[in-house]
Amino acid sequence: MEENTQEKPRLKPIIEGAETLSLGISMVVAVLIGVAIGLGLKKLTGITWLLWVGVGIGIAAAIMNVYKAYSKQYKEFEKLAKDPRYNMGQSQKDDDEDED
Repeated sequence: MEENTQEKPRLKPIIEGAETLSLGISMVVAVLIGVAIGLGLKKLTGITWLLWVGVGIGIAAAIMNVYKAYSKQYKEFEKLAKDPRYNMGQSQKDDDEDED
């Protein structure tokens, strides 16, 4: 059981790295799904501009994926900024100077 607890910290960075690498793939997939929706709507209704509506939906989904990944990384950065190991006492000095 001790081996399992030691393996978890080693696997966590690998999983986080895989999540970061999957951002590019998720962007492409979101646009392709949007194009597929647009083509399906075009074929069902015969209205040509519905293809571009699907493309727009796909691009919007891709932008949303980027925003979610950015928000997640920013939260992690904020955690590190508050950690005393990485702080080195600079944020306390900066806060005091701003209040004067």
